[in-house]
Amino acid sequence: MRLYDYPPSGNGYKVRLALSTLGIPYEYVPLDILAGQTRTPEFLAKNPNGRIPLLQLPDRSYLAESNAILFYLAEGTELWPTNKIDQSRVLQWMFFEQYSHEPNIATVRFWVSIKKISPNDPEYTLLESKKQQGYAALSVMENHLRERQYFVGSEFSIADIALYAYTHVASEGGFDLDPYPSVKGWLNRVANRPKHVSRSEEHTSELQSLTN
Repeated sequence: MRLYDYPPSGNGYKVRLALSTLGIPYEYVPLDILAGQTRTPEFLAKNPNGRIPLLQLPDRSYLAESNAILFYLAEGTELWPTNKIDQSRVLQWMFFEQYSHEPNIATVRFWVSIKKISPNDPEYTLLESKKQQGYAALSVMENHLRERQYFVGSEFSIADIALYAYTHVASEGGFDLDPYPSVKGWLNRVANRPKHVSRSEEHTSELQSLTN
């Protein structure tokens, strides 16, 4: 497999974490989204939507959208439940991540730590409302995790991977996680799992080469 990705991306990190957890080898191709490297004719031929992550599969076809990639990798493994209702609940949390969590927590992180917006940027007027919606998503997660180790059943799944990716770097967007002890406990459990790979440890050289 070959993964096209932007190293700071949480959506790309989801895929890297799943691949590491499952012990699947892959080739890593870093692209700089800020320099338009996903908008070239060559990349658009692979993914007309011009976004990462993009996974080239063994048959040389391509699969886009991080949560779709997670499902592809997880089906038939320990990351995907065998019980039908638990499968549906995994999808429920993955939809929550894309609708209520990622558009707020990930967007604020991107604006603050990657794009580094200033009060003169048009996004700045949306920053506070986005943060409020991000905290609302964290509150939903906190309430759910108070008596649970993981998001679905008692086992780690791609629901946890999907939500971990941007939650564990929420502080980079200025989010304070101290009021969410259950979320923080869950983050620690995920980080201490076997075959865990942290975003800061992985592909540092690729990130440096993109920014130099």
